[in-house]
Amino acid sequence: MYILRTRSEFDSAHFLKDYNGKCANIHGHRWVVTIEVSSQDLQKEGQSRGMVVDFGKLKEDLKEETGKLDHVFIVEKDSLKPKTVEALSEEGFTICEMPFRPTAENLAKHFYDIMGAKGYTVLRARVFETPENCAEYSE
Repeated sequence: MYILRTRSEFDSAHFLKDYNGKCANIHGHRWVVTIEVSSQDLQKEGQSRGMVVDFGKLKEDLKEETGKLDHVFIVEKDSLKPKTVEALSEEGFTICEMPFRPTAENLAKHFYDIMGAKGYTVLRARVFETPENCAEYSE
């Protein structure tokens, strides 16, 4: 099996509603996302002959998704009062509401699913919220 790995980074803020600890407060991370894709075979024709996929395309597709979360406030849907969301939006802040609690674990599955939907055979997705701490998702 052939395995390719690429990474992308983004900066954003989040908080964990109903968490008993420091992460209940708004804080930021330099998130690092790595995606591993796999294939039993290499492409046989064209520009990508001898490759699983062009690294440039893989990197571009991941960067497109991490870019959507760069310099935004990631929140779980309905974790903030509507008036709070309205006030932050009026101030020009970009809020990205997710249908899940924005933990590293859930973000790892999020990127796994998104890259799979783009047609990749994803082996695993990792999301680092610090250089020492990461969550990994694979099936």
